Amino acid sequence: MKKVLALALAVIMVFALVGCGGNADSADNSSAPASDDGKVLSIDEVEKTVPANVTAVAKDKVKIGLICLHDENSTYDNNFIQALLTAKKELGLSDDQVLIKTNIGENDACYNAAAELADAGCNIIFADSFGHETFMIQAAEEFPDVQFCHATGTRAQTELVANFHNAFASIYEGRYLAGIAAGMKLNEMIEKKIITADKAKIGYVGAFNYAEVISGMTSFYLGAKSVCESATMEVTYTNSWFDIALEKEAALNLIKDGCVLISQHADSEGAPKACEEKNVPNVAYNISTISMAPNTALISSKIDWSPYFKMIINSVVEGKAIPSDYCGTYAEGYVKLTELNSKVAAAGTQEAINAAIEKIKNGELKVFDTKNFTVNGKQLTEYMADVVTDEAFTKDTQVVIDGVFAESSKRSAPYFDIMYIDGISEK
Repeated sequence: MKKVLALALAVIMVFALVGCGGNADSADNSSAPASDDGKVLSIDEVEKTVPANVTAVAKDKVKIGLICLHDENSTYDNNFIQALLTAKKELGLSDDQVLIKTNIGENDACYNAAAELADAGCNIIFADSFGHETFMIQAAEEFPDVQFCHATGTRAQTELVANFHNAFASIYEGRYLAGIAAGMKLNEMIEKKIITADKAKIGYVGAFNYAEVISGMTSFYLGAKSVCESATMEVTYTNSWFDIALEKEAALNLIKDGCVLISQHADSEGAPKACEEKNVPNVAYNISTISMAPNTALISSKIDWSPYFKMIINSVVEGKAIPSDYCGTYAEGYVKLTELNSKVAAAGTQEAINAAIEKIKNGELKVFDTKNFTVNGKQLTEYMADVVTDEAFTKDTQVVIDGVFAESSKRSAPYFDIMYIDGISEK
């Protein structure tokens, strides 16, 4: 039996988005969640943690299931798999306490997989793709004694299903740092007269024009531009999270279009391998690509999910509530960089990255400080983002706070959806 939602989502009108990403002046609260008296609720008024009735389970009785959209061939999914295996090892769990289901679509297959894992005795079930969310909520309502955790989702803090939780990390910090490596490489290419300053164009292979991708590519570009002022970026989309051929083709087309360095938010090795073939520097995602692209790989950024896996497992062992919406930071160890390829990187790159890391940790550096970018020639002074989930994608929450676009502070999943800040264009 389904639980009654604590917040009703009344859809009054469909909000027209400008350029797919929205407009700072286009706020409309007409279909945001409302209280019983009809008052529209801001995200700050929505309860962010729903205490779950977690019954402590002996450590040797804990069993965790992982549902993956693809398999180990996807760098994205493999990142989750390896993180869970790391958590298993560090917590001393046995092999039969971890069950992994791969190639589970964003459809009823996800619900079926979750139900099968619950029936197999899992106390915790985690799914790794945005489209799994509806089916995970369905399973959470059916199995109230199992904790369901979901990456990149948005609905835990509005659905208020006590045993359903969202999680993400401030990957934009890692992408900014990786962008510094890219910017340093562009500077080196300019200094060596390989290119002129006006040709410092980055190519970016994106999966979809979703906020998660837009947030990541924008932070990457801001990192590059922080050290290479003349840098520009051209982005293209594959409309697929994982397609080796499409990602390779997209990278090759960007290189043909004059891009002298490539990065990506897509889940295969297609783009890095294209870069190695064309001898173009590359910044990847989720894994180090040095072994497959020794002459062009620079560095990669990734979310390290092992701390979150350990947190939710320990919460079940200790009988402690799991936050309904959690965002881990770089300072907390949830965001990491892979090793820098010293063979390819420009001199001084590691030192520049280390300096930025310290500023991120002490709060001096804010990735989306609005002083550092413009939109249509103007500094961003306010922006209403779609934070509280509803069917109309309503712009409901002011997210420019004290001169900073406060990414992932109102909700763990990214909501930076501005297409595009000045310097970024679409191919």
